[in-house]
Amino acid sequence: MANLLEVKPLSALMEEAGEQGSHTLKRSLGPVNLITLGIGAIIGAGIFVLTGQAAALHAGPAISLSFIMAGITCAFAGLCYAEFASIIPIAGSAYTYGYATLGEFVAWIIGWDLVLEYAFGAATVASGWSGYFTSLLDQIGIHLPPQIATTYGAVSVFYDGRWQLATSLSPSINTSTLPHATGIFNLVAFLAIVAVTTVLVIGVKESANLNSAIVIVKLAIVAIFLVIGTGFLLHHPDVAKANWHPFIPPKDPSGEFGWGGIAAGAASVFFAYIGFDAVSTAAQEARNPQRDMPIGILGSLVICTVLYIAVSLVLTGMVNYKALNVADPVALGIDAAGVPWGSLLVKIGAVFGLGTVMLVMLLGQSRVFFSMSRDGLLPKWASDIHPRFRTPWISNIVVGGIVAFLPAVLPIDKLSQLVNMGTLLAFAIVSAGVWILRRRHPDLERPFRTPLVPLVPLLGILSAFYLMIKLPLLTWTVLVIWLVIGLFIYFNYSVKHSKVQRALNRA
Repeated sequence: MANLLEVKPLSALMEEAGEQGSHTLKRSLGPVNLITLGIGAIIGAGIFVLTGQAAALHAGPAISLSFIMAGITCAFAGLCYAEFASIIPIAGSAYTYGYATLGEFVAWIIGWDLVLEYAFGAATVASGWSGYFTSLLDQIGIHLPPQIATTYGAVSVFYDGRWQLATSLSPSINTSTLPHATGIFNLVAFLAIVAVTTVLVIGVKESANLNSAIVIVKLAIVAIFLVIGTGFLLHHPDVAKANWHPFIPPKDPSGEFGWGGIAAGAASVFFAYIGFDAVSTAAQEARNPQRDMPIGILGSLVICTVLYIAVSLVLTGMVNYKALNVADPVALGIDAAGVPWGSLLVKIGAVFGLGTVMLVMLLGQSRVFFSMSRDGLLPKWASDIHPRFRTPWISNIVVGGIVAFLPAVLPIDKLSQLVNMGTLLAFAIVSAGVWILRRRHPDLERPFRTPLVPLVPLLGILSAFYLMIKLPLLTWTVLVIWLVIGLFIYFNYSVKHSKVQRALNRA
């Protein structure tokens, strides 16, 4: 077992970071690209979809407190990520950091866990994107058959001139008299993943530039929503007072609410914050990673936390939280303000915005695959670089092909819960890794230093595990099954091909 806990030498990691040539990833990203990569992943399903669901099911108007709790947990982990990214500027994120500090076995577990995180993350967003895209088409008079625009088994009814999920309608509406249709395969979400995968194969610089342009559009639309919503609340303070009272709904036997609901809400929206984790996977493509990675990670985290809190406060002030469990809650808020063009604008922003989240999630997973393959833990094809595009193209295609089927058959609420578990586990391991590396290599040059070690890493570990406890049993079950599959692969393939293990055997 001692060999399985062997760490990857820092000297080997530094050598990989300095490699150049056609067989390596291209260093082409600056601080603006990295910040927008983070924003592109963070501002997406969290604002456009999950905010409403978490408010309706868990926290009520206090969902803003849930975002604060989740943001504080992320701040602890983000500071630890920033230190690691400045020391070890190569692809792989928490997998690489775990390999350098906790050993190969733990690195495999977190790498395998990241595969789950990013796969279900991209699938979750594709499911949300499909909802906004079909809603946008409905608004301009194009109605897609629900059989190809919803997940398998989802029941839709034709109401108010368009197809809507039966579960999103008020219980007072008698759906038995309305036309029904059952989802077969979400072709819209499937094609969205295929399109994003194609962009990633072409090149990371092109992907990052496209992401930056869309992020600007997305932030502008979020700002427009905040301006419209704030103006509405200032002119209708009685509406805000009614919707915000009680700010923390009492505990409900059929739901969460109460202070426990705030924590459950934080666990459910944690998916919204995984963007800064994805920034760290692009470390090997940053021009000046020692300086730019901490800027990208912490900058995107701060900007997005402020926006999440603002949007959740305005949204729950405009619309009663009980009505927000819909596929497009922000568009519902705009409708409440009586701005006819606002809803269309928000849907356009969501379509573009969720597209960038899919891009960053799939970029992150292919880079984790790349790093694991370079270490011998996965087959060599996962780290093959396209001679022209300089991207891990086979990995992109394989990952994209598998992920494309997930949103076509699984509902968004189940997908997002599975992502949260993987994210929180990664945060706990990275936080522990910073503490361990400080003890083992106190004199190592650290361009960015996490403050108050070991307090910050310890708080990162404890807060992550606290939110993991608040997740449903299903997420723990899937995590255990996924890890059992991963351990089978590790002991039957990875141990035999690991470069670290081979070096030990030669010694």
